[in-house]
Amino acid sequence: MHHVEHEPANKRFIIQDKGDIAAVMTYVISSPELYIIDHTLVENAYRGQGLGDKLLKAMVEYARENGIKILPLCPFAKGRFDRIPEYADVLN
Repeated sequence: MHHVEHEPANKRFIIQDKGDIAAVMTYVISSPELYIIDHTLVENAYRGQGLGDKLLKAMVEYARENGIKILPLCPFAKGRFDRIPEYADVLN
């Protein structure tokens, strides 16, 4: 099972496998209430396992817990927000 870690100092959510980064979602803090997802990357060896969705789910949960809205600029995150109506509450 892949576990998502939040690294606030690096402004990213990551999934590691044996010490290597398998997937990463980075964000920019526009204001204390607005985070911008600017990049999502899943390494080739880990594609098709839903890791990008796990990262986004963790980001959405973090946003809900902290009263943050998300602006998804990266194409992956934007596409998911367009297709997953349950995330509309945190969409900026």
